[in-house]
Amino acid sequence: MRGVPGPRLPAAYAAPGRRALRVTLVAAACFYAFRYGLDRPVAATYALFTVVAVGGLSRIPGTGRQRAAVVLRLLPVCWALVVVGTCLSVRTWSAVAGMLVVGFTLTFAAVGGPRPAGAAPGLQLLYILPSFPPYDPGSLGDRLIGTTTGAVLFVAAEALLFREPRPLPYRERAARAALTAEQCAAGLAAPPGTLTDPGVRAAREAGQTLRPFNVPDAERPAGPGLHDRALAHTGLATRTLLSRLAQLPAEPPDAPGPQARHAVSAVLYAVAALAGTTAACLRTGASPAARQRALAEARAHLSEVSAGPPAPTAAHTPRRAGETGPAAGFPPAVLRRHAAVLEIADAALAMGAAADLAVHGRHASVPLPAGRFWYATSRAPALWWHRMHGHAGRRSVFFQNAVRMALALTAVRLVAGVDTLPHGFWAMLATLTLTRTTLGETWSTIRLALAGTLAGALVSAGILVLVGTDTAVYAVLLPVWMLCAFTVGPVKGMGWAQGLFTVLVALVFAQLAQPTWRLAEARLLDVLVGSAIGVVFGVLAWPRGAHDEMHHAGAELLRRSAEIVVTTSAAVADGAAAAVRPGVSGHRSLQRAVLLAESAYAQLQSEPPPFTGRGPGAPAVVDWQATLIAGHHTLWGSARLLEPPCTELGPAAAASAGTLGDRVAGRMLLVSAALDPGEDTPPAPVPLTDPAPADFAAEPPGAPRRYYATAAWLDSLMADLARIAHADPAPRTGAAAADGH
Repeated sequence: MRGVPGPRLPAAYAAPGRRALRVTLVAAACFYAFRYGLDRPVAATYALFTVVAVGGLSRIPGTGRQRAAVVLRLLPVCWALVVVGTCLSVRTWSAVAGMLVVGFTLTFAAVGGPRPAGAAPGLQLLYILPSFPPYDPGSLGDRLIGTTTGAVLFVAAEALLFREPRPLPYRERAARAALTAEQCAAGLAAPPGTLTDPGVRAAREAGQTLRPFNVPDAERPAGPGLHDRALAHTGLATRTLLSRLAQLPAEPPDAPGPQARHAVSAVLYAVAALAGTTAACLRTGASPAARQRALAEARAHLSEVSAGPPAPTAAHTPRRAGETGPAAGFPPAVLRRHAAVLEIADAALAMGAAADLAVHGRHASVPLPAGRFWYATSRAPALWWHRMHGHAGRRSVFFQNAVRMALALTAVRLVAGVDTLPHGFWAMLATLTLTRTTLGETWSTIRLALAGTLAGALVSAGILVLVGTDTAVYAVLLPVWMLCAFTVGPVKGMGWAQGLFTVLVALVFAQLAQPTWRLAEARLLDVLVGSAIGVVFGVLAWPRGAHDEMHHAGAELLRRSAEIVVTTSAAVADGAAAAVRPGVSGHRSLQRAVLLAESAYAQLQSEPPPFTGRGPGAPAVVDWQATLIAGHHTLWGSARLLEPPCTELGPAAAASAGTLGDRVAGRMLLVSAALDPGEDTPPAPVPLTDPAPADFAAEPPGAPRRYYATAAWLDSLMADLARIAHADPAPRTGAAAADGH
């Protein structure tokens, strides 16, 4: 009847259904054309399995066009894997050695971001397939023809069929957040100089949109290249700017003189202008250089204005030896506001420079500070090497996963070669698809897979016995079953996926050789062998995945942060540049610690929580996001405070800065020890902390603005430590709210 809508596909099946239809159309067309049209069964096999590898087994994020671009760039890698697999397969030892190298390399390529990580399983299959009988290097031409045809037609199908809307790009997300920062800064520059509740909420919501886990994998700037690094830097700087704007304290009613108020307003107006230009840069490529210079000048002027000591009060002495500036300066509340405004300016300058670098690359027009943008002058191979070197150790979850997978696949290949396991590549395929990052998850997956495979083997045996040698029936069933397998499997889970795939491979091989019910038996045996080896290496190689590693990475991050806090506090107290140089290597160590902690945290999100005995609804003991924030706060605050000129503090202010730094560093070490107490001691509850390290009611007399900037930085770090233990009372100064980070 007209006007009555027909049955609609459930929403959960929509995306898998579109993907399955692409895979089925291309795989079936290639297979039938080569198998029955050209009578080239080898090319037919490789064409079909290439499409299954890049379209079914791989999980490349993004829209069809984005996936097509990735597969097209990976086509030379596909050729190389087929060639290497074919050449090394003639001897078991060479095939095993090749599997070890290829397995590790492809899995470790996940350090390059979500796209290499998603493509890795499919690429593994393209080495596994020629690594098994028939050992026929003479058929290499047909193998490459089939691989190329399947990949190219799948690229065309991904790009042209069932186009999907692209999610909001990260550059556009950053541009919108920058426009929100423009509105906030302009509102703060005009009286009364504070944000309303809707403005604070808007700033925090804009910052949330840039969090990595709120961004789709395909749009996340996670690669090691210059543009990805700069775009990620833009997002981090924008989130910091929004947070600082939302936390800016109100101007005290007794603030003296219009000159300081004008200097503060000039900085905030310049921040607003730069934020608007940054959004334009991200959208149209407009250079923010002019606005960058204007903000730098306004920032320098405010720094000059607020450089003197605070006004004397009853608790203050008039002036001390070694302290400069007029005797009648600004009250402490004004200097705290000046320090906060200068932090806002610093975040805005970093945002503008990073955005210019992300859009224009090495042709960026904004001068870049060497330390914060160390990657700006490095070439792509050096950046890749830096990323891989940072993860080349047993504490990296990427390294752990690569070792686990490479050893498991190598063991399966060795068993298949020594014992002549029938259809041994199915055993390797089982290991590849069923091995997970934790033993518990691997065992749970394997149990479902074995049940599904057993059911699929029974169905396959029944079909093979009933149909016999009538290949026409198999040819008719294959596309229908393939469409069902790749639609239902991703939605219903591993058991359904393995069962449906078991029948699928039986339908394929029944058209390539004399079919027998023992084909289903071989499939079940291979999955059992591959699963058993996967469990063995799940036990031997980091069985708890990222859960244990996150504790160590978080503890190491806090230990490195404590070193930076001590070094920076000493440099501020001395007011000399000599203390800056030793902190450079410490900054690099902390950067690597942050990198490892972020990768462990990313993997932790995809793993089921470990059993803690506290019930399924109990909250986590540790707020790992706050731990990562503490590392970023340490790096950014230290770099800002160590920039020249290094104002000399008086004796009282220097002693207070050193004491505050030691206190924060000591608290970091206590929390670090609680997170990772040692090999034989379980992690202890994280100690609760007082979020305010400084009592501003009893500030040292004669303290210049640099002291207040240091105290505000240490205050934010102490609040981060409090949040790690889920003890986050509202901080008195408001300087450490994490909503924008």
